[in-house]
Amino acid sequence: MELLNVGDIAPDFETVDQYGKTVKLSSYRGKPVVLYFYPKDNTPGCTTEACNFRDNFNSFKDSGVEVIGVSVDSPESHKKFAEKYNLNFTLASDKSKDIVKKYGVLGLATAKRVTYIIDPDGKIAYVYPKVTPKDHALEVMNKLKDLGLVKNN
Repeated sequence: MELLNVGDIAPDFETVDQYGKTVKLSSYRGKPVVLYFYPKDNTPGCTTEACNFRDNFNSFKDSGVEVIGVSVDSPESHKKFAEKYNLNFTLASDKSKDIVKKYGVLGLATAKRVTYIIDPDGKIAYVYPKVTPKDHALEVMNKLKDLGLVKNN
């Protein structure tokens, strides 16, 4: 499976989040979206990455950027993960593995750690094929600024 490329249309999807609410990518048109895929709830790297987005969430929110984490875990697992670490953004469940397949990030049984920045028109603006969880949120915010998708403050 190959990753999507810059300029590709981001495949739409519909699933549920940690609260059972519908998440549909196309409903975020008109604003940038950080779509980050991660292997598994409550594992060290995934927890570090999620907490990094949590700790930097206000800068994304204030810039009008949506953050969506996706793994193949269940909504129930996402809910426990979100509550345990006070995660303040959407965690989309992809139990069917349809989304990870569309985005070329299916590993052996889980999602690979890959992040896509999607522009307001629904196109892939940037791809992080390899992610270092510790400072990833800041790295993504800086890239959003470099791409002109958010204002430099």
